[in-house]
Amino acid sequence: MVRWGRRRVAGRVCLVTGASSGIGRATALRLSGAGHIVYGVARRVRLMDDLRHAGGYALAMDVTREDDLRRVVRTVLDEQGRIDVLVNNAGAGLHGAIEDVPVEEARRLFEVNLFGPAELTRLVLPHMRERSSGTIVNVSSIAGEISLPLVAWYHASKHALETYSDSLRQECRPFGVSVVVVQPGIIKTEFEEDTSRRLRAVSGGGAYGALAETMASRAEGATRGSDPAVVAETIRSVIESPRPRPRYHVGHLAGTLLTLNRILPDRAFDALVTRTG
Repeated sequence: MVRWGRRRVAGRVCLVTGASSGIGRATALRLSGAGHIVYGVARRVRLMDDLRHAGGYALAMDVTREDDLRRVVRTVLDEQGRIDVLVNNAGAGLHGAIEDVPVEEARRLFEVNLFGPAELTRLVLPHMRERSSGTIVNVSSIAGEISLPLVAWYHASKHALETYSDSLRQECRPFGVSVVVVQPGIIKTEFEEDTSRRLRAVSGGGAYGALAETMASRAEGATRGSDPAVVAETIRSVIESPRPRPRYHVGHLAGTLLTLNRILPDRAFDALVTRTG
């Protein structure tokens, strides 16, 4: 186990997964800067040196390994006595037409995007429930509500995370534990930057090649995208709110795409997102 930093500050004890890059990194740093006690966890622990310098803690963890999850929860409880906030941010993507993607890869994706966060929540929740206080933030995506071609399994995993979160919110409400879903739109991260390459690699040469090229070209032409800091700030406001809303959408095109999906008939939305001309 790697542990960095020993500065104790007044604030909530926060556990943030996927803290080595992107939204997780920005969130861990923002919460630490706001005076909270932050434990960032990720497989690439060497990339969390900035969190250590900001006064936080960095722990090595693979969200798909139950022994890792138990070790991390035990470490935070031993050192701080409580966990006030869990931010389930760690996630992975999977691109390609359904026909082109082996189901085994989809199973692995669900381990990262759904079952890992669910197990970590199961380990943390009893301690929150006993204290009648706590906030669980599940970082989903607008993909948790809309559907786009060539990313079916990623969208399915986020849809599942959101319905799981809704049931969890209903179960936890009597115990004073808040459950919140954050739905980022287009955010400038490693995940977004590699989209076009992965689309072409998986489906560019087969029956879905034309659609793959269209979607890859759109990804390359997307010059706008929000900084992960906007999501981090939203998460900070959520955990500091006495009564946070169940859902927050944030970032470039999040509101636009969610609104279009809600108001357009299914066939009209399908035509909008699959047109190749």
